[in-house]
Amino acid sequence: MKTTNNTRRQFLGALALGATASTISVLTNPIYASTTIFDESKMNETYDWFDQIKGTHRVVYDGSTPHYGLPILWNWAFYLTNNETGSPDTDITAMTVLRHSGLCLALNDEIWKKYKLGEIFNVKDHTKEFAVRNPFYEPQDGDYPINGPGGLKSLDERGAMFCACDLATKVYSGKVAEKMGLDPTKVYQEWVNGMLPNVKLVPSGVWALERAQAHQCAYIFAGE
Repeated sequence: MKTTNNTRRQFLGALALGATASTISVLTNPIYASTTIFDESKMNETYDWFDQIKGTHRVVYDGSTPHYGLPILWNWAFYLTNNETGSPDTDITAMTVLRHSGLCLALNDEIWKKYKLGEIFNVKDHTKEFAVRNPFYEPQDGDYPINGPGGLKSLDERGAMFCACDLATKVYSGKVAEKMGLDPTKVYQEWVNGMLPNVKLVPSGVWALERAQAHQCAYIFAGE
């Protein structure tokens, strides 16, 4: 187990540095150098998405790591406690930005199973084993540190907002492809296609955090 954890830390640590030769090679791949995924039409759509932020009570959570699902759990807690103090969902916006290793929370069960994301990102579910599904989309008892809170799916239905970092998608899919001997461009596209339907892909997580704060969202760090 120690060897597995050390390997995972080394893998994530290399990505966190952001300036290794392998990471640079990922980002200079022709598909990544292209900006067509965020052309003018796509950017207008993205700006319109941020314009959905509403209400008196606005917060953006910086979900830079999976952190036991807390980037999703704290989103739920914001709605719960504002409801308890007299504010309806219509007067609330809680946004979670899934970036860096927190990106994995934006991906569907098929991607989790195929690429063993639970093992890569050290996420375990109620089975106490590495998750082969996204445990925080529709959580079961034991997935969160406490039982009962809603997941990403039910929060989206209440008006919560979730977005994912395209830059992290490129880097992590590229590194996983390299590790598995696969075509990084194909893995990247598969991850983009494998985003949860409730999650908006944005140019980068830090880009989204600035835009959310420009829309008067208070900032809260939800990583570790």
